[in-house]
Amino acid sequence: MSKILEELLYSDSHEWVRVDGDIAIIGVSDFAQAEMGDITYVDAPTEGDEVHKGEDFGALESVKASSELYAPVSGEVVAVNAALEDKPELINEDPYGAWIIKVQMSDNSELDSLLNAAAYAEIAG
Repeated sequence: MSKILEELLYSDSHEWVRVDGDIAIIGVSDFAQAEMGDITYVDAPTEGDEVHKGEDFGALESVKASSELYAPVSGEVVAVNAALEDKPELINEDPYGAWIIKVQMSDNSELDSLLNAAAYAEIAG
């Protein structure tokens, strides 16, 4: 069974969001990393890029597959986890610690459409 943290919000495309004021810290769920297998590469945007809710902002590559990453919220990328460039496997080791990007949200109401832990557990088990 996948680990699902109560304090996070989730998208149905398996990204998680930790809210810190108007900053959304975004990563991928335990379910997503387990399905992908050993992650070998993280394609992420750069600081200053804009992301738009529901649109892809990067990808994960693993020994089994490549998977697009979809923005759970819109806004400006204010930080990218540089550690993932050299160690993409950090996502496998700690999916909720190895965030991918931080976004200055342009519309906090977009959070209302995300799933809480209980609702996410129904799709991710």
